Amino acid sequence: MKNVRQTVPSLGLIITLVGFPQISESIFTPVLPQLQRAFSVSANRAQLTMSTYFVAFAVGVLIWGQLADKWGRRPAMLAGIVVYLLGNLGLMLSLNFTGLLISRLVQAFGASAGSVVTQTIMRESFSGLSGAKVFARTSAAMALAPALGPLIGGVMQTYFGYRSVFGTLVAMAVTVGLYAGSRLPETQALTTRPAPVQQAALVRRLLRDPIVWGYGLLIGGINGVLFSYYAEAPFIFMTHFGYSAVQYGWLGLILASASLFGAVLVNWLLNWLSPEQVALGGLVFSGLASAGLVGAAYWAHAGAMLLAIFFTFLGLNVTLPNALNRALIGYEAVMGSASGWFSLGYYLLVSAVTYGMSWLHNGAIQTLPWYVLTLCLGMLVSFLWLVLRAPREVVTTE
Repeated sequence: MKNVRQTVPSLGLIITLVGFPQISESIFTPVLPQLQRAFSVSANRAQLTMSTYFVAFAVGVLIWGQLADKWGRRPAMLAGIVVYLLGNLGLMLSLNFTGLLISRLVQAFGASAGSVVTQTIMRESFSGLSGAKVFARTSAAMALAPALGPLIGGVMQTYFGYRSVFGTLVAMAVTVGLYAGSRLPETQALTTRPAPVQQAALVRRLLRDPIVWGYGLLIGGINGVLFSYYAEAPFIFMTHFGYSAVQYGWLGLILASASLFGAVLVNWLLNWLSPEQVALGGLVFSGLASAGLVGAAYWAHAGAMLLAIFFTFLGLNVTLPNALNRALIGYEAVMGSASGWFSLGYYLLVSAVTYGMSWLHNGAIQTLPWYVLTLCLGMLVSFLWLVLRAPREVVTTE
């Protein structure tokens, strides 16, 4: 374990900072049918609150990543939380659907600092096996946090109305800001700050690196699967199977348990297998489980679908931490900017995948399972082709 300035943030703070953007995305899912009715829009348009989130998020990770190199990790993070708070206030005050979407974009732009800056801090503060295990724990939080979102949103909507969800987001922004303001140290060494002229060369290196492409497709694809599920699941379980908002919210615990079990499994497997072998095993497992999900959907059995969803996300949560940990090895001297450009690419992919689900939405419960199966198989092929076939070259920064 390495330490840039002899101080690193606690695991609890890391989990909080990496988790709040995920909760902010999925807390919307149980209110999608209500938003559709309240603003008199179609289900496809209501789902835009999910896919557009990642457009602004993708732009944000690029900007906050570079500001983290220029300003330092702590100032960039705190500034992002302030913007996130402003977006949440806009959501609470929105009077029409257009205003809601604009506020959602501001919210996502600010929240993206929690992703890219936190990952930058982690990559420069932990390395080797300890780094892999820290990423396993935080990737569990990245999956656990959006699993809690539907439960929180469902409870708030049921008892206090859908606008109370926006008030909850405002309270969360204030809490996260106070926690980070009092506990987040600066982890960047002054000697690692790159000159602006290096950005073009850095981008060329990233674009030529097949490992970056391979892991970027994995990270974007896995998160795309996750949020495609959150975009479509309310219409499957609430509209088709008749679950209440609170009952649907409790379904998030299925994904939470998959993420936690996946983290435990990763920590154990890394004692015996390489990260690449663990990632491959997770992809194969998720592909088989998603095929089972397709079968369960044609059976139209809610319990069988939920079981297949659990196993699908278990496999994906075994793969994700290894992808996050291995993606930018060799880019340590420009980690903030490299994380920003890298995150820009995979969050654009998340947005495209999530939008694809909203575009395909037709009310049939088989659409999501087929979409997930296709994505899982595509990620498996890209990993075999881009990562396992190409040895990583040493990346310099001159």
